Amino acid sequence: MNAMSAIIRLDGKPLSFADLARIGEGIAPLSADSDALERVAIARDVIETAIANGQPVYGATTGVGAMKDVQWSPEDYDAFNLGLVRAHHFGTGEAFPLEVVRGAMAIRVNMALTGRVGCTVDLVNMYLQLLSADVVPVVRRTGSIGCADIGLMGQIGAVLTGAGEAVYSGERLPAEIALARAGLKPFKLAPRDSLASISTNAVAYAAAARALRDAAGTVRVLLATGLTTAGALGASRDPWKAVAHVGTEREANIGSWLYFNAMGWDWPNATHIQDPLSLRMMSQVFATGFESLMVAGRTILAATGRTDDNPVVAGGQVLTSGGSLPLDVTVFLQTAQLGMAHIARNSFNRCVLLGNGGRRDLPVNLVAPGAIATGFGPIIKLAGELFARVLSLSNPVSAMSMVVAGGLEDEATFLPLVVERFERQVVALQRLAALEGILSAQAMDISGDQPGNVPGIIYTLVRRHCAFYRNDRPLSAEVEAVEGALGSDALVGELISHSTIMDLDEFFALGPVA
Repeated sequence: MNAMSAIIRLDGKPLSFADLARIGEGIAPLSADSDALERVAIARDVIETAIANGQPVYGATTGVGAMKDVQWSPEDYDAFNLGLVRAHHFGTGEAFPLEVVRGAMAIRVNMALTGRVGCTVDLVNMYLQLLSADVVPVVRRTGSIGCADIGLMGQIGAVLTGAGEAVYSGERLPAEIALARAGLKPFKLAPRDSLASISTNAVAYAAAARALRDAAGTVRVLLATGLTTAGALGASRDPWKAVAHVGTEREANIGSWLYFNAMGWDWPNATHIQDPLSLRMMSQVFATGFESLMVAGRTILAATGRTDDNPVVAGGQVLTSGGSLPLDVTVFLQTAQLGMAHIARNSFNRCVLLGNGGRRDLPVNLVAPGAIATGFGPIIKLAGELFARVLSLSNPVSAMSMVVAGGLEDEATFLPLVVERFERQVVALQRLAALEGILSAQAMDISGDQPGNVPGIIYTLVRRHCAFYRNDRPLSAEVEAVEGALGSDALVGELISHSTIMDLDEFFALGPVA
């Protein structure tokens, strides 16, 4: 665990990106609000009363899915509850980062604290004990169709019982050993606890929140590299003035940021009447991309403060529910994917402008004057590949038809798959930012520019990792080095301290986690 920061008290209300970032890093102690725990206890009483009265309770006294009509006797409950979580430990492939799993457990607790789930207070406390001891279940990421992450949450639920795997003190261990080393014992699941441990989208929500925060930071950097390119190409700053009069509030905000951060150095002016669209419409493209991230972000945070269980407890009754379908989160996340595709195209088009020799008498391929070299022409193809990659990953997948469990489970969103595709978009965008930064630095050096303000920050960072290009040389390692530096929390923090975009930076808690 890292050094501890202020305690986060979970109470069933929506979490923030700052909360989730601190929880994910393992630096925030967690506790449950006493009033919220009382709500958990009241809901549990409703469940136990229903069971005592012989009322069938889905997943507690009955089977699940295609076995929903199978009734269990009280003597079967222990075996069923233990088996249910273990049967849903079927995820495969690469494991989620520990940050995502910590976030998923905290979201599961927070949902229970709404008083709508019907699990025991003991189950809530067991999750909190795992988080406090930093016993983090290994959750393989392939195994959910996005209608409750049963194959993902099942891997967490199994660890509660001493099965599966967990990471403890940096070591991946069998769950029983990890629990023992942390001073914990396997948990005995009561009726309803077992289904409550698996039937929620908490993993996908945690992964989506992390991906959105990463995306916001990446687009923040792309805005800076785009401004650097605009300076290298001598773009007109008039459109950034005009957008304050004709644009949306977000567009005006981004235009103002661009205009302010272009000041403070001898900005070249190579514009005759108006610029190509990739320069002239930066405010509109970035504003729309940021807004799509904000909408998706607000939707995800709202989901952390409501239960998506089935059944739920409401009005003193146990009610079957359709809340396990995270369609709002999925659709708005897919909208953000389309926004990222437009930002990628915007960046790619500027890369082409930098390399085609069409402005400020820059040489084709940015070949240094007098050099015998091929220059940056070939690497523009990498920029094109990255744009195509981002665009292809924006194709919506959530409406695909699927019928499972004897035709009973016939709706799905594929949210974990959408998140994974979104994550891959972000990686491609980070590399595209590195390419644009390298190309703009080369153009500035050829022109003899001495950039200041945000372009100066980007130029200086690029030159730490990538020297002026005179003779042809391999560029792969340099692109990756610049990508890593541009993608660091330190660089985002520097950009924010230099010139904040207040609501965006604060909402996503961008920069180093503290």
